[in-house]
This record gives sequence, structure tokens and C-alpha cells, in this order.
Amino acid sequence: MKQNMTKWVDDILAADQKKGFLVLSFPAIQKMGITVKELIASSDLQAEAMKIVADSTPEAAAAVSMMDLSLEAEAFGSTVHFSDDEVPTVTGSIVNSEEDADALKVPELGAGRTQIYIDAIEKSVKLINDRPVFAGVIGPFSLAGRLMDVSEAMIYCYDEPDMVHTVLEKVSEFLINYINAYKAVGANGVLMAEPLAGLLSPALEEEFSCEYVKKIIAATQTDDFLVGYHNCGNCTIQQIDSIVQNGCRVLHFGNAIDMSEMMKHIPENIIAMGNVDPAGQFRNGTPESVKANTIELLEKCGSYKNFVVSSGCDIPPLSSWDNIQAFFDGINEFYGK
Repeated sequence: MKQNMTKWVDDILAADQKKGFLVLSFPAIQKMGITVKELIASSDLQAEAMKIVADSTPEAAAAVSMMDLSLEAEAFGSTVHFSDDEVPTVTGSIVNSEEDADALKVPELGAGRTQIYIDAIEKSVKLINDRPVFAGVIGPFSLAGRLMDVSEAMIYCYDEPDMVHTVLEKVSEFLINYINAYKAVGANGVLMAEPLAGLLSPALEEEFSCEYVKKIIAATQTDDFLVGYHNCGNCTIQQIDSIVQNGCRVLHFGNAIDMSEMMKHIPENIIAMGNVDPAGQFRNGTPESVKANTIELLEKCGSYKNFVVSSGCDIPPLSSWDNIQAFFDGINEFYGK
């Protein structure tokens, strides 16, 4: 359902009591009796999963689709490892030289599994009418890093910067087309995951990530379509002066950083979300620890009108639904509901 997403942001900023925001999709497999491998292969199952998650979390601020950061790399030709219980991962690299970078082809929309995910969003927006629906996409440097090998990409920024920029230009072209395809089928926005950029120095982040993120946002974001930015690296506080200028009005941070320190750097017109530990709490914690962690985070950051409590990243597939409910219980207790 189309809605004014600029107003959605403004309404959240104005609200005295904020809804929680979770990057939550894959745990639906538990309620559906299927595997991750089955889920990622079917647009029907993905739409059903998103509807199940929405129905199970009536107090959530939005619905967010699968954060599968192998998807776009697979479309470029990368090899992906699949398993029943874990999110797919990229193995190996396909760009190892300037020649490889020059020869890299920008995929057509629909390559690999991308059409499945676009179709899933088209179906989901017809099922979920009470909140915005966000697709998940990878960010430019994080995608380039998967094509070049994550560890090597850091080195290439120093030793082969022209090669890295060549790859970044091509992945950005693809991501603009891909994000606009989500917009065309009715998504209210995307959450762009750029975790690899969180390991860069501030200067490298600005050159090899932020400039391309800006380009993508300028080509996709409109009043009725919001691009949110996620970075779960441990250097994001040092990078924040660059990040807050990328054009996003929703910034989402991982649990590697002190959220109360981060909030000091966020302009009042930008929402900052984070950062209950997805592995340590949602996957391996208890309802009591998740609830306590959520309340503690709200006590530290809830005085900021632009803070929204969230998971630090995508919640793992086998996370307890009792733990997920405890997150919302903590919000309700904090606000005295």
C-alpha cells in the first residue's frame, strides 16, 4: 500500500512512544515447518512468511523482508553456499584483477534469485496493509567486497583503488535498477545493508562507500519510497559524520557499538535504530535477558526523540519466538503500557 514515507518518518519523530523495529523474517520457518533453503527458493513462501511475521508482531513499526546478502552477488555470478538452518553465504571471489573488473557484466533484473525476491515483495504488499513493507538489499561496498573476497577488498582499497571503483560503479548501477524494481511492485522502501563498510577507516568509508550510497539514494528515494541504511561494523561512530550526509533519514546500527554514544552524533531529523544483539540475545538469550536488554537500551537512549529500539541486525532463523515477544514486552514495560 502506497504511503507518504517522509510523513512516516516525521510521525515517528513526533511520537512520544515509539514502536519497535525488527529486522525479522527468517524465524518464520519455525512456524511454517520449512527450511531456509525452501524459503529462499519460493516467492509464495516468502510472502507467506512475511505475513506470518507481521501477524505475530502486531506492535512492530514495519515489515522487513529477507536480508539475504548473497542474493545480489549470486546475480553477478558468485558461488553461494546454502543450508537448511542458516542464511546463504557467498564463497570465493569472481573479481581478482583489473581485467576481471573490466569484464564484469551488470546483471539483468531477474538474474539468479532476484526475481523471486521482487515477486515476493509484490505479493507481500497485498497481504500486509497495516505498516510499511521494506525489501532488503545489500549496499555497494558490501556487494563489491563479496565479488572481490571480503578480506581482499580491504587491501584492494589501498593497492588497487581503480579496480575497486570499477566494481563499485557496476554494482551501483545494478542496485539502482534492483531497488527501483522493488519500488515498481509496491514496496514502501528498502533497508540497505552495508556492513563491510563499517570496517573501513572514515576516509575510506567516504570514498568507497558513502559516495556510492549517495548516488543510489539520489536515484531511488522519493517521498513515497524510503531508503534506510544499515551498518553493523564497529567503526560506525568514527564514520558517522559521513554517514549522516548520505541522504537517508533512517539509520540502523549493529550491536558492535555503544548506541548511547552514537545518539550524540545523530541529527534530530534522522531516526537512529538499534541495537539489541541478534545472536547474543534473540538467538542465544532468554526472554528475561532480551526484555532486560531492551529496557536497558531504552533507558539509555529513549530520551532522544529520534531513537527507535531495534535488533542490531537480521534476527537468525532459529531464534526463539519467546525471545522475540520479550523484546516487545520490554518496550511496553518501559512505556508503562
